[in-house]
Amino acid sequence: GSLVVNYPFDDDEQGIAIYSKSPDDAVFQKLALAYSKENAEMYQGSPCKDMYPAEYFPHGITNGAQWYNVPGGMQDWNYLHTNCFEVTIELGCVKYPKAEELPKYWAQNRRSLLQFMKQV
Repeated sequence: GSLVVNYPFDDDEQGIAIYSKSPDDAVFQKLALAYSKENAEMYQGSPCKDMYPAEYFPHGITNGAQWYNVPGGMQDWNYLHTNCFEVTIELGCVKYPKAEELPKYWAQNRRSLLQFMKQV
């Protein structure tokens, strides 16, 4: 896990980790930022220092392919074949948090979710 909003494209023609700009890149960045700005820890961009000390996401967002290449991913497929604008929201460094930690996740993400819905 991580703490970031990832937007298309997740793949590029070269199959390497490099920025892969979609035709709607500005819209995707706006959607991603709408979410991340309301989550202070996410917006700082260095959420998992103990696990991934070199990982940094400016303003808590990243182009998927720049982070790591995912050929054939659902996010890109939905965008290209159904015109569905989809982002992937990573909610924390621990992939499977304990149940007692879920209220903390809700508190950290409630405003982000509301702001994200307002983008419609």
